[in-house]
Amino acid sequence: MKKTLEISLTPRLASNEAYYKPIIAKKLRIPEKKVSFIRILRKSIDARKGNIKINLRLLVYFNEPAPGQGKRNFFYQDVSNREEVIVIGAGPAGLFAALRLIELGKKPVILERGKDVSERKKDIALISREQIINPESNYCFGEGGAGTFSDGKLYTRSRKRGDVKRILEIFHFHGAPENILYEFFPHIGTDRLPGIIKNIRNSILNAGGEIHFDTKVTDLFIRNHEVEGVLTHRFDKIQGRAVILATGHSARDIYQMLDRKGIQLELKSFAVGIRIEHPQELIDSIQYHGIFRGKYLPAASYSLVRQVEGRGVFSFCMCPGGFIVPSATSSEEIVVNGMSSSKRNSPFANSGIVVEIKEKDLAEFSKFGVMAGLQFQQNLEHLAWEYGGKRQTAPAQRMVDFINGRLSQSLPGVSYAPGVYSVSMDTWLPDFITRRLKQGLIAFDQRMKGFLTNEATVLGVESRTSSPVRVPRDYRSLQHSQVKNLFPCGEGSGYAGGIVSSAMDGERVAERIAK
Repeated sequence: MKKTLEISLTPRLASNEAYYKPIIAKKLRIPEKKVSFIRILRKSIDARKGNIKINLRLLVYFNEPAPGQGKRNFFYQDVSNREEVIVIGAGPAGLFAALRLIELGKKPVILERGKDVSERKKDIALISREQIINPESNYCFGEGGAGTFSDGKLYTRSRKRGDVKRILEIFHFHGAPENILYEFFPHIGTDRLPGIIKNIRNSILNAGGEIHFDTKVTDLFIRNHEVEGVLTHRFDKIQGRAVILATGHSARDIYQMLDRKGIQLELKSFAVGIRIEHPQELIDSIQYHGIFRGKYLPAASYSLVRQVEGRGVFSFCMCPGGFIVPSATSSEEIVVNGMSSSKRNSPFANSGIVVEIKEKDLAEFSKFGVMAGLQFQQNLEHLAWEYGGKRQTAPAQRMVDFINGRLSQSLPGVSYAPGVYSVSMDTWLPDFITRRLKQGLIAFDQRMKGFLTNEATVLGVESRTSSPVRVPRDYRSLQHSQVKNLFPCGEGSGYAGGIVSSAMDGERVAERIAK
């Protein structure tokens, strides 16, 4: 027989099947030896009170042999001689579109402006060590996209847009740990993701697909409102049955190219702010009510949101036990982002705290039309570079000093490798942003007593939360509303907000093309 059970246990008892198997047997009123198999279906932490519990949903087999075990298999057929589909970008949207195309009998030809993950690591190291940014290979561009070196969080609210479980199973098939299948907030870690991305690459290549690194798309060939192919920076023309546009939210040159060609784009709301870093011990103490975390509880996280003067102020990409990283894509700009390794064992906790940006905030940049949001982003990133010492050192301030508009005479140690530069954030961030940030932070302290402290540091600028531009598409065909066989896809086109939602969108587009 099999049965689904839900139990709440102490962190220690939930840490090992040997501890909770007797509890299950007692609950089922059977001898422990009769329990043949246990699988965790869902695992979450309830830390709302001082008595912290781990909630487990379990599939239990008893009084019969254990079922066959092992990961779900995916079959990627040989498509080397099949119809070709061009995929621009090797982030999660592009890679999962390619895998799905192979399953459906189409040959993906991926064109990625950046390098493979191994070579990309070297360019990323140069940013922190020598403050040199390769505009084609960095934290945003390259194999795996921004998510590869930005943590690998797999939580999404977009469950109506696709099969979340399937996406997680594909990651697991390619080497992700089993716990992503049942953790409430699944996470792979930036230390493990490169190997998984390599395995996905091998699945595509072994099935006859193509991946071309260091290949930047510079133009589209369109005739009679139908895309026929693309032009690369080497002036190679590549033709295909369709073109999937999966370039990510930082490919500004692609938006500019589309705008020059008169291809419709739309302004889209986005968010801008700062990244804040606390000692992880402080966040643990707040979230676990002063209980020592020990080895059975993970580094504590938080999710905060508040309406301030008609705008959302909220935490974004919270990284417990993580690092702040330099995510600029060109020189003379500062962009900060966060990541964690799989163990989340850094002594720091960081999160973006951002303010919603609306079209009326962009009046100063209205002459740029649909590109006003991009120009606003770039302007803030350049100011951060100027006020941060004209290097990759980030402008920073202690949290309470920021609230009080007071220059910090010293700064705490931070995880941001290029270093920080003491600046009053009020001098370069717009007032409508800082005013709301301050009110939001004070409100967050009411929810998490101790959150507002001068032990925390704010760094700027957190500007790449999402794309400020949408590439419109027909909601049925998923093609661009003006250009046939051009399929905008993923976060860069304005239809996703993270790894899993981008992957699901890539699959949806692949399925439309196959039809």
